Amino acid sequence: MKQGTKGEVHVQVDAPPAVVYGVVSDVRRMGEWSPETIKCEWLDGATGPAVGARFKGSNKRGALRWSTKPTVVAVDPGREFAFEVGSDVRWTYRVDADGPERSSPSRSRCSKDLAWYYPLIERWLMGIKTGAPIWSAA
Repeated sequence: MKQGTKGEVHVQVDAPPAVVYGVVSDVRRMGEWSPETIKCEWLDGATGPAVGARFKGSNKRGALRWSTKPTVVAVDPGREFAFEVGSDVRWTYRVDADGPERSSPSRSRCSKDLAWYYPLIERWLMGIKTGAPIWSAA
């Protein structure tokens, strides 16, 4: 996969930016909207988002099960939350205000140089098609 490969999705939400940020930065809720994350829990005594905090993500897609231990790399309450999974993938959530009661959050995934077999695993073992959405607005 090429360095800098990126996918991004924008949605509009009828909620204040602070509320939207509170939801996306609470990693314990990630299983509510992720197609593969079952649950997340903070590690090493962390209780919420802070740069350097780590959490464990338990995932399942098709017959595969795995876990990750991402590190939070950006915390800007009401605006941005980001974490990196190893040194390969960075997930970023940005929240833009469309007024006091409406937000436009976006979610992006930027992949750095991934091993040649990674797309094969996603496609054949996990069932992820190229260009599959990374955020469901449902």
